[in-house]
Amino acid sequence: MTDRPEVRTTSAVRPYVITGGRSDTGGEPLSWETLVMARDAAFPASLQPEHHTILSHCQGLLSVAEVAAHLGQPPSVVQVLLSDLLEWGLIVTRPPIPPAERADVTMLRKVLHGLESRL
Repeated sequence: MTDRPEVRTTSAVRPYVITGGRSDTGGEPLSWETLVMARDAAFPASLQPEHHTILSHCQGLLSVAEVAAHLGQPPSVVQVLLSDLLEWGLIVTRPPIPPAERADVTMLRKVLHGLESRL
């Protein structure tokens, strides 16, 4: 038997505490594919730790789902936190690319197969 310290894999703070009991963003929630990026502005010290963590991760474009993964929180919690930051003008968002503008997957598969055949 070894005496290993217990490793915590989940946050001790409950999601409803993080969002102040809110489950609604007050408007249309950001989709999981929406890209967010922190503005080049000084972050107020009064923000809660989760807001600071989001801003530190969002120095480049990240999707809402990626931000949730970095925080280890459900996307619904992150949507509430991101809506706060958006309202305060600390982040900018870019809507997801509509399906009609996405690359044709069949063409990408043909390119992949062509590259694989050359290797």
